Amino acid sequence: MFVCLCNGVTSQTVTEAVEAGACTTKDVAQACGAGADCGRCRRTVQAMLRSPNPNGETRPS
Repeated sequence: MFVCLCNGVTSQTVTEAVEAGACTTKDVAQACGAGADCGRCRRTVQAMLRSPNPNGETRPS
């Protein structure tokens, strides 16, 4: 599923950025471009940052 239409970033790409250490929407924007333009997807990115990771732990917000 596309998260950021401006930059064509998928949820998989955002997940990979988070798994690589992105902790904020700014980190995600720098890593893959999601949220770097119009900002409409930032809430979705924030929700992804707060969602449980594959190990069942919650990421810090």
